Amino acid sequence: MQKKLWIAMTVLAILVSGYAVVQYYVLDAEKAGFVLQKLEAQQLERIWYGMLYAHIAGSVTALLLGSINMLKSVRERRPKLHRIMGRVYMAGIVLGGLSGAYLAFQATGGAVSTAGFLVLSIVWLLSGFWAVKTIRAKQAAQHRRWMIRNYALTLAAVSLRLWLALFVLAFGEENFVTSYTIISWLSWVPNALAAEWYIRRWGRGSSVPVGA
Repeated sequence: MQKKLWIAMTVLAILVSGYAVVQYYVLDAEKAGFVLQKLEAQQLERIWYGMLYAHIAGSVTALLLGSINMLKSVRERRPKLHRIMGRVYMAGIVLGGLSGAYLAFQATGGAVSTAGFLVLSIVWLLSGFWAVKTIRAKQAAQHRRWMIRNYALTLAAVSLRLWLALFVLAFGEENFVTSYTIISWLSWVPNALAAEWYIRRWGRGSSVPVGA
């Protein structure tokens, strides 16, 4: 992975993770703009907040560990640490994916947003499953490719916020619902396509330079 890309990806992951932890765990979640906007349209049940906290915990865990665990220095020089971090990362994917699927059914923007976030949760979980399946079968090259796909989807947490900032600047807060509906797909589909391009760019062999 190109060094500048890795640095940018990691810095953004840390910033988004830090924001989420402070906003939802340190401060009052009900005062977050995302939650306030939803409260204007509906009454949120306690289980929804529980799923939101679970989704943030799982997603932040995956965001922070994913880029570090892709480093060649960690993967090759500290294989035991790599495996431990990989297991924790996958636990974060399962927690974030399942809670994300629940939250998708009450997503801002209605059916289109629900479909976007639900499909994201499903492919996020499935790509994680194949990453685990291939490494258990000792297919290291395939495992690395599935991890690239999976982490690209994990980074939807970052791209969603970047797209949201751009859309609000371009179209204003009065069009937030329309913007959010579009971003429910835009936050992850380009990421998935970029991951496939990256994998194909470096060939199908075992030399895919993950974290090089």
